[in-house]
Amino acid sequence: MPDLPTPQDAAEAALFSECWDAVLSYADLCTSGSLTANQLATEAFTLGMREAREADFAPVRGSGRRAARLPMIPLLLTAVRNTAATWEAGGLGHKLDPDLRLWLNSEKATRYTGPPLQRPVALRGLRDMQEADASLLWLSEVEALPLSSVARRLGLDPSVVGQELEQVCGLFRDRCHRAHLDTPMEAECRSYARLLDAVTRSSAADTPDDLSRHLATCVQCAEAAACLRLHGGGLPAALAGGVIGWGGLAYLERRRRAAEVRLGAGRPAATPDTDGGDPKESGGRGKVVRHGLLGAAVLISLVALGVSMMPMGGGSGDDTATASHDDRQPVADPTAVVPSADPTATHTASASAASSSSATTGKPGHKNPDPEPQGTSSATAGTGHHGTASASPTGHAAAACQVSYDLVNQWTDGFQSTVTVTTTQALTGWRVQWSFRDGQKVTQMWDATVSQDGGKVTADAADYNQSVSANGTLSFGFLGTWNGSNSAPYAFTLNGASCSLN
Repeated sequence: MPDLPTPQDAAEAALFSECWDAVLSYADLCTSGSLTANQLATEAFTLGMREAREADFAPVRGSGRRAARLPMIPLLLTAVRNTAATWEAGGLGHKLDPDLRLWLNSEKATRYTGPPLQRPVALRGLRDMQEADASLLWLSEVEALPLSSVARRLGLDPSVVGQELEQVCGLFRDRCHRAHLDTPMEAECRSYARLLDAVTRSSAADTPDDLSRHLATCVQCAEAAACLRLHGGGLPAALAGGVIGWGGLAYLERRRRAAEVRLGAGRPAATPDTDGGDPKESGGRGKVVRHGLLGAAVLISLVALGVSMMPMGGGSGDDTATASHDDRQPVADPTAVVPSADPTATHTASASAASSSSATTGKPGHKNPDPEPQGTSSATAGTGHHGTASASPTGHAAAACQVSYDLVNQWTDGFQSTVTVTTTQALTGWRVQWSFRDGQKVTQMWDATVSQDGGKVTADAADYNQSVSANGTLSFGFLGTWNGSNSAPYAFTLNGASCSLN
């Protein structure tokens, strides 16, 4: 007679159902293919569950509280990152994303495992909260679950879960403020600590110019600012970047887009990728975004986020506050079935959120680090005409196109935008060009490589998203600086074919 499942087995099966999609989504960011992602996710899930059990059965502290630990999903995501580090140290680094390997071998990675007081403020603040409160914050802000789903998962009253979330956000802010004050810091940072606390408490507070300049150049204080300012939509990015580290903002985008798919706002599922990649890694599914960001860029992104969340009076014009490019996609709904070992089934939501074609981009989703953009504006281009061969990059056929330009976020002297292009023809390479009217400068771009000559910007396909199917889409995002005015760009072209703005 087979052994009956124990209550612990049932609990872990429920956790698997709730958390596997999130774990696999981040593992996919960290690896070079779907089969490798499944292997990394499986090892990390085992590691994370072992760490959770050890924390739950650790001796009770003198205060009567057990050892603090992260809520389950961020704990498992951390296990993915730690397992990737083990692979790198053990000679399996070739299976990982190249940028992740660089990050793992940099000083940035040590912040997450080094001295506790040197770790990111968001990580320390979340860990210091009661697990139930931390779970409510993470599920609603990072995983982008509707509050009704969060309430059902955590056993909360749906009628008051919104009020509880507001209280938990305030608690998180208090924990982060205390963590920031406990952090060893330079005298200049210490001198701004009380002012930083004051100006982040109100959405109407003006930020003095000297503090604005300091936040534009100090990663440590910008991280704190992003955690302390609860209004403005920057909290999800502060949590994801501060807790996960590498690829945090990319993961956030994935979770947001997966939530959109579950709510019926996403695009149809992608068809299998046939762009010539490794057939063993393709696994019969559309490619999912794997490309993340160097840890330095992730940290610098928080500088831009910290500045962007503050209504500053007059910018410093400092271009050092550039942010990271990452992609992401939201957590599995509590009603979702346990995914099979076949990565095809596991990644359906991720693939469908990326585009209407698997060739939309080899790594879709490095877009919009802010999961709830404020004041988004857009300009849509009409169908263009074939350009001349001389206007197209070598080997790139001209194509009729439709362009959508979205201003995702804007702050005193910077902004974040995404460009989405629909092409009527299949492409094996692409180049998108446009011109700015007001002297804007692109400082960072993801899902494409950028060059700029005066007001003219050129975005070339990355090595992983060269192929686009007929009637498919390609997309990329970027950060830029502006001064005085930030009007929408004009004269979009795709491989030399003009896309006229309406």
